[in-house]
Amino acid sequence: MNLKKGCSLILKTQKRMLPFILNTSQILHRKKESVPDARRESEVLKRLKQERDITVALEYFKSITNSKVFKHSQRTYQAMIEKLGEEKLMDCIQYLLQQMKLEGINCSEEIFINVIDSYSQAGAAEQALKTFYRIQDFGCKPTVKIYNHLLDALLNENRFQTINPIYNNMKKDGIEPNVFTYNILLKALCKNNRVDAAQKLLVEMSNKGCPPDAVSCTTIVSTLCRLGKVNQARELATGFTPVVPVYNALISGLCRENKIQDALLLVNEMLNRRIHPNVITYTTIINGLCDVGAVELSLAVFAQMFVRGYHPNVHTFTSLLKGFFIRGEVYEALQVWNWIVREGCQPNIVAYNTLIHGLCCNENPSRALSVFYLMEENGCLPNVTTYAILIDCFSKGGDLEAATETWNRMINSGCHPNVVVYTCMVDVLCRHSMFNQAQCLIEKMSLEDCQPNTVTFNVFIKGLCSNGRVAWAMKVFDEMERQGCLPNTATYNELLDCLYRGGNVREAYMLVEEMSEKDIEMNLATYNIIINGLCRVGVVEEVLQFLGKMVVKGIKPNSITFNIIINGYCKRGQVETAVQLMDGMIAEGCRPNLVTYTSVIHGLCEWFGLEEAMVYLNRMMNEGLSPNVATWNVLVSCYFGKTGSLRSIHLLEDVLGTGSDKRTSNIISIHW
Repeated sequence: MNLKKGCSLILKTQKRMLPFILNTSQILHRKKESVPDARRESEVLKRLKQERDITVALEYFKSITNSKVFKHSQRTYQAMIEKLGEEKLMDCIQYLLQQMKLEGINCSEEIFINVIDSYSQAGAAEQALKTFYRIQDFGCKPTVKIYNHLLDALLNENRFQTINPIYNNMKKDGIEPNVFTYNILLKALCKNNRVDAAQKLLVEMSNKGCPPDAVSCTTIVSTLCRLGKVNQARELATGFTPVVPVYNALISGLCRENKIQDALLLVNEMLNRRIHPNVITYTTIINGLCDVGAVELSLAVFAQMFVRGYHPNVHTFTSLLKGFFIRGEVYEALQVWNWIVREGCQPNIVAYNTLIHGLCCNENPSRALSVFYLMEENGCLPNVTTYAILIDCFSKGGDLEAATETWNRMINSGCHPNVVVYTCMVDVLCRHSMFNQAQCLIEKMSLEDCQPNTVTFNVFIKGLCSNGRVAWAMKVFDEMERQGCLPNTATYNELLDCLYRGGNVREAYMLVEEMSEKDIEMNLATYNIIINGLCRVGVVEEVLQFLGKMVVKGIKPNSITFNIIINGYCKRGQVETAVQLMDGMIAEGCRPNLVTYTSVIHGLCEWFGLEEAMVYLNRMMNEGLSPNVATWNVLVSCYFGKTGSLRSIHLLEDVLGTGSDKRTSNIISIHW
């Protein structure tokens, strides 16, 4: 296997260094005659706007600057700054601002907004802020519009602590906030889940004579729904003029809680109030129905869209696609895909990923791979999610070669793997017992600025434990904590199971104590592992203590719990207790299954006799449970062990009667 290392393929490309040395000697001695005329200015603007090559545009701009024919104006500087901003060439923009200052050209509101927006698009809000503090150096005064763009730039980078001081500074400057300002502040508060503060801001807006608009209401309603406070959101919405975006936010919140019927009632309410639902409304409902597997109903809503004159978009089709895949109806899902193509609806990356994921989940990785190649041919470049879906599919199928090939393809395409992709690769390596390579990959993650998370370590620990490498698994567990990655219940469950299977009861006990000390939740799986481990080493007395702790904590034992304890009692010869426990299972809502009866039959055969075992065999068959190979093995071994005679075989055949099958006869023949 040749797995390419992600770190060796991260390309750090420098920004293009553009030749930007203007001859400023002529600026100081320029004659007044060089002031531009409108005709010449329009020609320069046209040339700058039409030129697609930034280097050529800059050369042209420079050539005019260094000539005596034309002097740049606010408008030509603005055009050049816009082009530089599109290319994120911020150093050049700063140079132009200095040139404007030297030439005595004041920076207009529009130019300064362009500069702030360019910094925002480049992800450099801090530089936008520093430039803003020098605004008066460029002959420009702060306006509400400039403040709004600056606040928005800070919000885009989640610089919440800076937003409030800037807002206070704005008020000190005597600039009254408008509805756009308030909406930015509302969005910032809602991003921090500070809905109460956002609602107070709504009151402030009204008191300042700036009534909230549809954006204000939609922002808060959407946040309340996202936080699961749909009823509060509906109550708040009643105080505003009803608009489609607010209804859509409420419908989305209800669908998220699987309250599809309530969402449909809201659609009817919209129609009754003559508010027309849009494609987003219907798509949200269709998506909600598909999430719960109600594809037939989603198709009815889909048809309703057409009746009311709305055309589905790619998101609508993608929801239907997902719905059919959830139900395992691959043929129908592919029909939806063909529908997308026929309707001329260009599939996007989400649609392709949904199709690939659906095919992978329905055990069709080869077709998923063909779709992957198709999307590249159609100009839709795969993203990290696409690669994660494929690698996860190959990992679960144990296909190391395909997973490795997909990884290398991803690295070669310049797509940087995220923690999900790394974790999937660790999984497939562990499935092939390539633990050294898996550990190296985890170590590389930190170098790639992609820290392994709890799931990554859990996958590695699970792989080691499945291979009996408990000592190595414990070292990984310690390293996990050193890196500040907190173990969870799944981590402890894997280690406990491995320790008990290896007979390391003392170490397992220490881990259980650690879970209690660190307040790590012990779930049903945890208790079943502990109980099974104790039964394995014959410490049945302590089992009842843990069973009691389960019940006290409100964790109801399941059939696995009972089967473990019953088997433990049977092995120790306490068959009467096991039988009593089996009879008590029904009272706890657990029906004895094939495993339960086989354990009891084995115990009775081992410690009592054949006749007692036959009673429970008949009872098992009367309850509609057919004995499996394990049950037959227990019975036949027991008969031969007790008597070893031909009469025993005839007795077994008589007792089983029509319940015996060909496999039973084979087992009897082998023993005979």
